[in-house]
Amino acid sequence: MLGATVCAIIGGASDVHSRRIPNWLTYTSLALALAVRGVFGGWRSLGEGAGGSLLCGGIFFALFLIHAMGGGDVKLMAATSAWVGIHNAVILLIATALAGGVLAVAYMVFYKKIGSTFRNIGMLLQFHTYFGAQPHPEINAQNPATIRLPYGLAIAIGALYLLLSASNIPGVIYGH
Repeated sequence: MLGATVCAIIGGASDVHSRRIPNWLTYTSLALALAVRGVFGGWRSLGEGAGGSLLCGGIFFALFLIHAMGGGDVKLMAATSAWVGIHNAVILLIATALAGGVLAVAYMVFYKKIGSTFRNIGMLLQFHTYFGAQPHPEINAQNPATIRLPYGLAIAIGALYLLLSASNIPGVIYGH
């Protein structure tokens, strides 16, 4: 859990500061997480780390494909979830999504974009209903006019939550 939290906090701070999550952090952390799991936990633990990374990274990658999220967020979530493993990946996803929702509401209020945000959500729902999983031509994370949420911060909050609640979650400390 500590490795996940350190990785996510560094990535979140970088995202807030520069709007970028460095590849050296995500790739190194992913490799280190899998190596530590393999050396200290064996093949089973290595598989659990890879499973967590594939699950969380895969969900974020799907969002990246429709331009709802940046590539750094995908890599940070994949690296962070390699540390926590498949058994805690869902908790990490939920905690991160809740933190992201709170941050999104705060951004919406701070930038006074409440009405336009709800209009955009409606337009996105309609667009994806008709056209499926493809990027909206205007409402997407790659549009320079879009207010971008540093989602690395939400990942850091999710990882911190998991670390702080680890003693209350069966199997988090001992890997059962």
